[in-house]
Amino acid sequence: MDEAQIYTRLATIFEEVFDEDIVVAPALSAKDVEGWDSLSHIRLLLTTEKRFNIKFSTSEIGKLENVGDLVALIKKRV
Repeated sequence: MDEAQIYTRLATIFEEVFDEDIVVAPALSAKDVEGWDSLSHIRLLLTTEKRFNIKFSTSEIGKLENVGDLVALIKKRV
């Protein structure tokens, strides 16, 4: 799976979690999205794990700073 495919799938996940169209880009982070709080963050990560059929460790999640980091982690796992 290449990065473009990952971003496409993540865009669908973001739309589902935040109930709005969000341009999913590498630099996107929680501070850029209204409503991206701790609860929606957990929902975002759980939905991502389910859709990509992967599991993140707590330490991996703690190192994520933006969507680009998330994509790199997903790419490493699939």
